[in-house]
Amino acid sequence: MMDLLDFEAKDLYFQQEDSQEVQDLIKFASELYAQGEAELPLLKAYLRAPESLNVLVALNRFYYYQHRLPEALIISEKALGLIRSGIDLPEDWRLLEMSHISDAPKQTLSRIRLYLFTLKSIGFLNMRLENLDLSRSIFEKLVAVDIKDRIGAKGLLELVLQRQQAIA
Repeated sequence: MMDLLDFEAKDLYFQQEDSQEVQDLIKFASELYAQGEAELPLLKAYLRAPESLNVLVALNRFYYYQHRLPEALIISEKALGLIRSGIDLPEDWRLLEMSHISDAPKQTLSRIRLYLFTLKSIGFLNMRLENLDLSRSIFEKLVAVDIKDRIGAKGLLELVLQRQQAIA
């Protein structure tokens, strides 16, 4: 069984080089964040590099910290598809099995971890948006494929279950 912490970090999204213009737009957005004007440069960066995980992560963080959870969810879902396209995982996360992880080439493990953390983010955002059934399904899937809980979905699953029981 492959351990999700036992790997050499390769193919990290933030190591991927964006154009200077995109890097400058992300930097400019960070400078404008306090004034609440970071969205426009981030969207410009996205239009110039829609496949950049650096841009998607920056947009996701912006929306999350602005408490714009529906927008953060859209960006997380876009990122999940982009991450998945670089590795051999099913298009639908519901079809993900432990064998997809354990049989994956070791050099793809960084990307698989990023995929699983992004899926966890989608589950978390759905939980915050009160989409508890979907959130529960995501966390159950993560717990099933990550028996050592390296991704940390077990505690979030427990929170969703408690919330569902409280409103039942």
